[in-house]
Amino acid sequence: MAKATFEVPELSQYLDVPPVTPQTMAHSKPFVAKPEIQAPLGFPGELMDDWQEKALDKMGELLGKYRSLRVYLDSCVKCGSCTDKCHYYLGTKDPKNMPVGRQDLMRKVYRRYFTLAGKLFPKLVGAEDFTKEVLDDWYSYYHQCSQCRRCSVFCPYGIDTAEISMAAREIMDSIGVGQKYCNEIIGKVYTIGNNLGLPGPALRDTLEGLEEDVFDETGVAVRYPIDQVGAEILLVTPSADFFAEPHVDGLIGYGKVFHEAGVSWTLSSHASEAANFGMFIGSYENMRRVAQRIREAAIQLKVKRIVFGECGHAWRVAYSFLNTLAGPWDFLDPRYPVPQHICEFTYDLIQEGKLTFDKGENDDKVLTYHDSCNVARASRMGNTPGGQFEIPRAIIRATCNHFYDMDEDTIRDRTFCCGGGGGLLTDDLMELRVKGAKPRVEALNNVMLEKGVTHMAAICAICKSQFTKVLPYYGMEMDQIVSLHQLVSNAIVLTPLDDEDDEEEAEEAA
Repeated sequence: MAKATFEVPELSQYLDVPPVTPQTMAHSKPFVAKPEIQAPLGFPGELMDDWQEKALDKMGELLGKYRSLRVYLDSCVKCGSCTDKCHYYLGTKDPKNMPVGRQDLMRKVYRRYFTLAGKLFPKLVGAEDFTKEVLDDWYSYYHQCSQCRRCSVFCPYGIDTAEISMAAREIMDSIGVGQKYCNEIIGKVYTIGNNLGLPGPALRDTLEGLEEDVFDETGVAVRYPIDQVGAEILLVTPSADFFAEPHVDGLIGYGKVFHEAGVSWTLSSHASEAANFGMFIGSYENMRRVAQRIREAAIQLKVKRIVFGECGHAWRVAYSFLNTLAGPWDFLDPRYPVPQHICEFTYDLIQEGKLTFDKGENDDKVLTYHDSCNVARASRMGNTPGGQFEIPRAIIRATCNHFYDMDEDTIRDRTFCCGGGGGLLTDDLMELRVKGAKPRVEALNNVMLEKGVTHMAAICAICKSQFTKVLPYYGMEMDQIVSLHQLVSNAIVLTPLDDEDDEEEAEEAA
């Protein structure tokens, strides 16, 4: 078990709604971005002298720009439906981590300055001045929201706390109070092309190594190309896929699927990142700048299709916003969806009978599946409602003999967050991440005890990184989390190319 400097919650068999314990997480704050991190994103380097005026101006701008934000701030009736739905409240007991409590941090400022009742009778309507103490609360608790949207599923008015959190972060960035982790990552995308800061030569070395490894293991020359002009497919995947397990095992699986499909494909050193942290900080302009790199790469490489790898929020941005952020995509082949998820691509091949699997290759695992929040509650796959739930499970069943779902109240659109999403996957928030993971880990632990599950598959880079870090705090192994296409990679039966071509590609890989 990993050592903790904080109290790790105990797991229970049934969902335990904790007693309210105010201020238990008031100390939790991510590192603040330095001026050199803020500047490339177009934000002030430090807290402005007239920050209150500028913050209220920005709030007014957002209220006019996004009608939904005003509706969310006006419509809450304090019914309590959301109070026990947030994984961070369930793990920390802090009432400001109840969705309604987090919303009220902005709602009281909104009422004070943007409603008649709040201007005339502030105490009667719960309105408060926007003081430095309130700003500090904002910075702490709006960085204790993973923007998973679970609360909105249960809210009778559909209030989306994620959108309120995004607005709060955008306001704070606009006055010079940005979060180091998210903003530094966005800057790396602008200067290098991906979140991890991996330059082109490092990517090429990694991909050449994968080609050698796959050939040594299978005797089949599977290619992992980059910057190949004229390829049919541009694969845009999270940079974690180049870097570490279990992510890289999924990338190996993508290549094998493309190999069996007989399609040409390529990665791009210019757009070597599917993730878009601009969404986490609520900045449309930074979302657009990151997304534009994908368009630029697609045009430069003259591809016909774009396929996204396993990344939850990247798929949300792609599915929901890509056409607005970086369209039109009229230069792509109109026969294919823009964009397409790698799971959709693999599933279609399975349905067409073009992939052969030896399911016994995964018999060392008993699987369950974690529905990642942004896939489950903010996107879709395939042509039918619920495809984002059924398609990944269909792939698992096609590649594995042993699969069991977790409790129904913890999966699909009711899935619990991993605890590290929304720009919170940073070590300075480790206590929050461990406590926020509690509801998901409880559901995993229960299916382990009841069904003998040994591994959990996921299709989100953040989820996979989070679980490898937090599972040991609960006495589990970090390698119990696997990529879905890792299972595909294990089970797929590869077709060798013609001997001559195979030999030639093997020499290139060597």
